[in-house]
Amino acid sequence: MTEETPGFEEEPDVPSGTGSDEAEPKAATPSGKEEAAPAGDVQQTAALTAQLDQVRTALGERTSDLQRLQAEYQNYRRRVERDRVAVKEVAVAGLLSELLPVLDDIGRAREHGELVGGFKSVAESVETVVAKLGLQQFGKEGEPFDPTIHEALMHSYAPDVTETTCVAILQPGYRIGERTIRPARVAVAEPQPGAAPAAAKEEKADDEESGGTEEV
Repeated sequence: MTEETPGFEEEPDVPSGTGSDEAEPKAATPSGKEEAAPAGDVQQTAALTAQLDQVRTALGERTSDLQRLQAEYQNYRRRVERDRVAVKEVAVAGLLSELLPVLDDIGRAREHGELVGGFKSVAESVETVVAKLGLQQFGKEGEPFDPTIHEALMHSYAPDVTETTCVAILQPGYRIGERTIRPARVAVAEPQPGAAPAAAKEEKADDEESGGTEEV
């Protein structure tokens, strides 16, 4: 009877021609796959690049849309603010237009010395309120006549004016900002027909005083 040594097994016979040196090339036979791997990587890279380009294009379009929407929103806000200010100005102008006769009465009373006592306090309060609302009075004697802000109710000629001039303020004008509520109602005077301008007269007088001679 043959005794078997415990813990040891007989190694199987290795067929001739199949040594360890020949086994390594078989392990490396996947070299065909390794050669094909770079082509797969190129295709994958190209696909990722194409996807990246699509994402960039979509991002650019969305950014343009967002910028356009933001510009439209800013324009909308400006329009709303401008309309709000315009509506407020119209409402205030309508209210103040109704108060102009009262202001005219206050002005006439002040000119005649009748603005005294409690009436004076009330008048000054009214003038303070309308001033806070932006009402401004304009129109002064001696200023050039401007048909955009003056309304001529009386006309005359005067030898001492060189242009159409406001010589009397019959009713003051009022404005709010650039909006004219009522033009100033004035009496105007024009230069006397055929009269030489004052500047020419002064120049002629200077020449006569100098004797019309020049120093050599």
